[in-house]
Amino acid sequence: MADMMTVRLKVNGVEHEGRCEPRKLLVDFIREDLGLTGTHVGCEHGICGACTILFNGEAARSCIMLAVQAEGAELATVEGLMRDGKLHPLQEAFREHHGLQCGFCTPGMLMTALDFLRTNPTPSEREIREGISAVLCRCTGYQGIVNAVRAAAPVLAAGR
Repeated sequence: MADMMTVRLKVNGVEHEGRCEPRKLLVDFIREDLGLTGTHVGCEHGICGACTILFNGEAARSCIMLAVQAEGAELATVEGLMRDGKLHPLQEAFREHHGLQCGFCTPGMLMTALDFLRTNPTPSEREIREGISAVLCRCTGYQGIVNAVRAAAPVLAAGR
């Protein structure tokens, strides 16, 4: 058995510390050790985007990172979007514009869109499609997602 390593990180504003094998994937650490199961495991190869989180403020695939790589990092998962029982504006837009069906890709899509809107607060439809293209959705046809991101953009920009 490999030597256990200590991982200290902040997730959704809360300090956490855990011990794991050096080879444990970050997505597994988040789900199993921290109990935050909103981050989904899809392809396990960094292709589908279901596992996307914010790593030090930027979208990252947690299925192709090791937990030990997150030592000292600040992470945000889908669980951190809701505040005081109120949906995040992006979550609200997904609800209003039917931006999800089965919901499997939704956590990764939300985190990817959040990072995208941080860097491009007033995107065109083409830019939105390109910005979310890193997350695969098999259910929606993307139009509802695009509409949701477009609707959330001015709300998020106003809150800056």
